[in-house]
Amino acid sequence: MNLFESNQSEFAWWVEINTIVPRCTYYFGPFDSEKEAQLSRSGYVEDLYQEEARDIIALVKQCQPDVLTIFQQEAQVQTFSF
Repeated sequence: MNLFESNQSEFAWWVEINTIVPRCTYYFGPFDSEKEAQLSRSGYVEDLYQEEARDIIALVKQCQPDVLTIFQQEAQVQTFSF
């Protein structure tokens, strides 16, 4: 038996939502089942859309996030002159 597989099944279900505007990752949960998380997913997406988040990708997965909201810094563009 693979140890990773046995540990993975012990994690709760979460809704992970990534947005481009703002560039963030959000975790909502925990849920007891995948079905429960799937049923809740659209409500979280709608709430974020109402708060003007855009380019939203929502996944349901088993995990154990350490942080529930991760704000990512915009990539800095460097210009070089020659």
